[in-house]
Order: sequence, then structure tokens, then C-alpha cells
Amino acid sequence: MDPVIVVGAGPVGLALSLALAAQGVPSVLLDESSGKDETRLARTVVLREDMADLVERLGHDTLRDEGLRWSGWRSMRRKQLIRELPSAGSAQDEPLPGTLHLPQHALTRGLRQAVDAERLVRVTRLSRVDTLEQDRSGVTVHTREPDSTWWRGSYLVGCDGARSTVRKLLDVRFPGRTAVERHAVAALRTELPWPGRAVLHRLPPWHTGGDEITARPLPGDVWRLDWLLPPRGELVTPDALIARIRDTLTGWCGEAPPYELLDTGVYTLHHRLARRWRVGRAFLAGDAAHLLGAVGTQGLDEGLRDVENLAWKLALAWHHGASEALLDSYQAERRTAVAARLRAADQSLPVLRGGGGLRTLVPGSARGHDALLADGHLGRGPLGAPPSYARSPLAPPHAEAHTPVGTPPGSLVEDVRVTAPDGTAARLRERLGRDHLLVVLVAPGTEVWDRRHWMTAGVMPRLAEAVEALPVKGEVLVTEAYPGASAHTVLLIRADGYLVDSFAGVRPAELHAAADAARGGAESASTHSDRTADIN
Repeated sequence: MDPVIVVGAGPVGLALSLALAAQGVPSVLLDESSGKDETRLARTVVLREDMADLVERLGHDTLRDEGLRWSGWRSMRRKQLIRELPSAGSAQDEPLPGTLHLPQHALTRGLRQAVDAERLVRVTRLSRVDTLEQDRSGVTVHTREPDSTWWRGSYLVGCDGARSTVRKLLDVRFPGRTAVERHAVAALRTELPWPGRAVLHRLPPWHTGGDEITARPLPGDVWRLDWLLPPRGELVTPDALIARIRDTLTGWCGEAPPYELLDTGVYTLHHRLARRWRVGRAFLAGDAAHLLGAVGTQGLDEGLRDVENLAWKLALAWHHGASEALLDSYQAERRTAVAARLRAADQSLPVLRGGGGLRTLVPGSARGHDALLADGHLGRGPLGAPPSYARSPLAPPHAEAHTPVGTPPGSLVEDVRVTAPDGTAARLRERLGRDHLLVVLVAPGTEVWDRRHWMTAGVMPRLAEAVEALPVKGEVLVTEAYPGASAHTVLLIRADGYLVDSFAGVRPAELHAAADAARGGAESASTHSDRTADIN
């Protein structure tokens, strides 16, 4: 079978090629650029904990060194401290989610290095797509400059950004709102009174503060500072930006500490959502499919969620064939999730930016303002929490053997410790991103028992037999405990970490039905073809 064609070698395209390779699927990565990324410390990304784990799993070896996990979150309004969240593991009631902040060029460089070492990914530089054709068995594209080349693929994914050529060639509309927010940004090396803590300051009491300032730490005493700008007007000159920096540092520190200005920029944020994310054998992902970023929402984080959702479905289709329901579920799940995020952001904007709905939605409360903004920045609530696919077309019908656990069906599972039948211990997230489902048995005592005993004891032989009979490949794991689960509970988990269903004990028929639903039912004839590939 022909490789998957990935158009665009930004973080999303790179991650998708790596995610496919991890599941044995070759790809051709068409990179319009020369492969050299500009170093910009004022352009950074915030990754939620599960997406940082994904990037590491894909082979980014220096992610933790080049990024910084915030040790706290501090919210202020005028001269008043509104909220201060402690670091994770604190004895206080409200721990900080594990967000990772790093320069985007560092993320891209690490992914490029992983791609260069991956034999299943073929990268072509300076390859701009100008023609796209589809038929029942694949996709053909033409690239120009410097060489005119035709490429043949089994599927194609456009990860080519906000001005996506793939989206235009597919004739997909991209409606939305322009210039939702504007920010002046500066990256500087200095010392602030809150080392390692992210800061949100609304209505600071100095003239150049504007409505909102955020400060987000990076390694090496580097900080990214963002000033929310008026929707229109206010040309940000170098002198005006320097005045903002000095006034802000003075306001926070009493007097401006020494600083080294490393980078600056002005960023305009748009909210747009492609009408269709799948057209035949072609798909859209990342900024080609959606733009968001106002009130702390994270567009690149969402792009990586597209990757994790789509990669296992394409891998299943490439290796074994797939139903139209499985391939359609990418749009049904991801577009719905991003649309909900955009709605939440658009509904919050009038509240947070001085609209008349404040008293109705968050009655007279500065803390209500802070809670809305903190959601987007910290990765929780409707503005930031991982999505739920409870209404996915892949959701199984209700089974009598279903037993509730701490994670509802369609939600991201907890990252518990698990043990494989060969005795290997790992975190559950380390077993994700492969071309099979995970079947996890809650079995207290397995960490202290000798593997020779528990592999042949109790329900394990029956469970292993049930997993062997599934319509798709499955891997058996055991865990000492799972939130809300009793002993002998069986969890069925998708390759992207979302819970399909949970059962009280080993129920082969119900487990088989749930696995069949998770793969979208039986393969359709139109997606079946010879699965041999050579991309050299």
C-alpha cells in the first residue's frame, strides 16, 4: 500500500509522521520550507501534560530540558492578589495542572531530529503542492519547485497551516472571526519576584499596563510577557514597547531590574473552523483545520490532539482496512471538540473584556474573571481541559456488564502504573500510540506477586483468551488500582488514551462488541487494498 502523504512540516505535520511511523505506517512529508526554523523566544507554546507526554513518546529527547513546568499560578487584579495556586504535590486543595512552556522552535527542532532518525518517514524539502487528485484507492499530488514531481499516497493529511493549500484544493470553507485578540509580546532575561510561576495581571495600576498582562517563565531566567492590546489601532513602536517593559517591571518589582531583551513581536489571534475535516481520502489537521488562541486557549496543543486522534485510525486503515465510520469519526470527534472550545472562548470574551454580560454570567466577581482565564491557560474547564468523546460515533451501545469507574466512557484515562504480561512496568500513557487497543485489568497485588503466579491465576487466562478473539489487536495490561474501580474491573482503552468502556469482570461478548464499535465496525470494501509499501 502507498505511504500516507503529510503536507506541512510544522510541529503538527512532524508529529503526525512520527505517530504513523510508531504504528508501522510509512509517510512522505512534503515540506514547503528549507527545513531551517527561525529562533524566536517570543513565539512559545504551552502543552498540557498529556500532549507533552505524546511529544516525548514520539522521540523529542530534550523536551523537559528546553521547556519549563510552571511551579505555580498567580492571578492579580489592580494591586490585589486574587488567587495563587501551589505546585503539584502541595498539601493545599488546588494543585497546579502540569503545563509545559517552551519555545516553538525548540519543539520543532526536536521533532525534526526525531523525523530525521525515522526510516519510515521520507522528507522532501522545498516541496509546494499545487495539484491534488483522488480516486478510490489513493491520492495523487503534484509539487513544484525546484523539481516537478508527482506523489502517490494511500491517504493525505494537510498540516500546512492557516493558509493551507490543501484546504483550498479541497474547496473547504474556513469561516470564523478575524483579529479576535491582539498581543504585544516580549521575551527577556531578568529576575521577577515569582521564579517559575506564571502570572496573570488584570488592570495593572500603571498607565501602559492596559487591560491584561501575562508573564510565563522559560528556562534560564527567560520570561515571555504578553500585553493585551485594543482590538484596533495602537501601533506598537519599539519605544512604546520598551516603555511597557520598564513600567511593568517597575510595577512588579518596585524598580526595574536589569534585563536583556531577546525578542519581540505583535500577534493577532483569529478564530476559524474548517467546514469539513475529511474529504474522501484527504484530511485536515492543526491550523489548516482550526485557529484559536484567545483567552488562553492553545491552538498547537489542539493540533497535537488532532494528531493523536487521527494517527491510530489511519494506521488501522493502512494495515487492516477501516470502515467509513472510523475515518469519519476523526471529524465527528475533533471538529466537535474544537467547536466547543471556540464557543466557550467566544462566550467568555464579552465577560472578560468588559461586555455587558458580566453580571449575568459571573455575578460581580473578579474571581469569576480569574477562573475563566485560568481555565484556558492551565488546561481545565471548557476552555482548556482535554475533550470528551462521549457522543462519538465509535461509542459502544450500553452493556449490562458496564460498571462505572472514575473516568466516564469517552474521556481521557488516568495515567496509572501498569504491568505487561512480560513483567515490564510502565505508565499507562507510555503504552499508547500503538496499532492496538489496550485492555487493562484492575488486579490488586500484581505488583508484589511473582509474574509466574498471576499470569496463570484467577481471571487472567480467560481475559487473555477474550483479548485474542477481539476483532482488532489488543494488549493486556494489569494495574494495582484505578480511580473508582473495584478489583477485576476490565477497562477497554483506545490507542489515543480514551476509555471505550469498563466492565465488571471478564465479559468476552461485551468486550468484543465494544472493540468492534471502537474500530467503527467491519472494514468497507472501498478502503481495502494491497498493503505493501516502498517509499525509497
